[in-house]
Amino acid sequence: MKIMKEAMKVGEFPDPYTMPLEDIDVSSPMLFKADAFWPYFERLRNEDPVHYCKNSPFGPYWSITKFNDIMEIEKNHDVFSSEVGGITIFERMDDFKTSSFIQMDPPKHDAQRMTVTGVVAPTNLALLEPIIRERAAKILDELPIGETFNWVEKVSIELTCQMLATLFDFPFEERHKLAYWSDMATSSEVNGGTTPEAQRRESLLECLEVFTGLWNERINKKPGNDLISMLAHNKDTQDMDPMEYLGNLILLIVGGNDTTRNSISGGVYFLNQFPDEYEKLRNNPAVIPSMVSEIIRYQTPLAHMRRTATQDYVIRGKHIKKGDKVIMWYVSANRDEDVIENPNAFIIDRNRSRHHMSFGFGLHRCMGNRLAEMQLKTVWEEIMKRFKFVEVVGEPVRVQSPFVKGYEELPVRLHAW
Repeated sequence: MKIMKEAMKVGEFPDPYTMPLEDIDVSSPMLFKADAFWPYFERLRNEDPVHYCKNSPFGPYWSITKFNDIMEIEKNHDVFSSEVGGITIFERMDDFKTSSFIQMDPPKHDAQRMTVTGVVAPTNLALLEPIIRERAAKILDELPIGETFNWVEKVSIELTCQMLATLFDFPFEERHKLAYWSDMATSSEVNGGTTPEAQRRESLLECLEVFTGLWNERINKKPGNDLISMLAHNKDTQDMDPMEYLGNLILLIVGGNDTTRNSISGGVYFLNQFPDEYEKLRNNPAVIPSMVSEIIRYQTPLAHMRRTATQDYVIRGKHIKKGDKVIMWYVSANRDEDVIENPNAFIIDRNRSRHHMSFGFGLHRCMGNRLAEMQLKTVWEEIMKRFKFVEVVGEPVRVQSPFVKGYEELPVRLHAW
């Protein structure tokens, strides 16, 4: 297949079809850094969709790689817990353990999640849309025409920082701290990234200190419509200990940053990879809502989520034992040929384009999915008003992580209409 041949150009990784099946480990951060993991998942989906890896940098784990199997796991939260082992393939550090509602099971999960869902309620989204449009327009109007620059830095990060600052009512002039803390939360060497663990902890404690100050301000004011005020004034979250508060902050920051930020960059890259789709967009900008969902599917900003089995369970004849780590690979599910027609193609007017696994499924489905879609829709409407072509002029630099699937750099050059 074309996708396999392209991945093998990297040259640093063995052809997964020549390896013993039991030796395949799809958790390698360098596989994701090199964008070389596609044929590994392809083989697992075809030959061993519930696959056990005995040895990895993150310990033994099960890989669930098919769309419907992941749905089965997601729906069965009584057996597959988020709380026991967390939501990533990485193990939580006992001496620096945070908690958040995505790492909880019902009923505590439901109560804490409800605390902050108001920020993405339809009435609030309607208020946010003109703010997003105005800011996107300003960012795009200040970009250089005909010069090469890093789209990730100038557009994707800037737009998401501004949005996060609005959702938290965070000091606008310090908004770039939010992107920094998001990166620190997910890039530790312990997690397969490049940031020393001591630096990560120091930066996250700084995050906690700053947000504790904001909490103390908001708790003494009338309840507001920002995330900190919602947490501070709700009975289910106002008595959180510091590490639980930090955990929820990290969840909301990373959740608000990575999906949108990496999908904004990914969309530009994919349209350059599929020029016929770009021409389709130029001829019919009304296709943008459908394109947004296709971008989110094709990017899959978070490659996986983890559950831990609380009892023995059998799926596809495989016996998962109590205490086993189970990894649901969203990035593989979104290329499942049995569920998505021609999944390796980027098709901006795809039928049922919202039928993907990027937001998860069930009670842990991404709370901010409609906000992410709205941001992407708005920014692409504004892009198409200004630029005939956002040309990618070099290969992207990708994030070194099996969890966050994103970009550090994407060199582009703009062409006005």
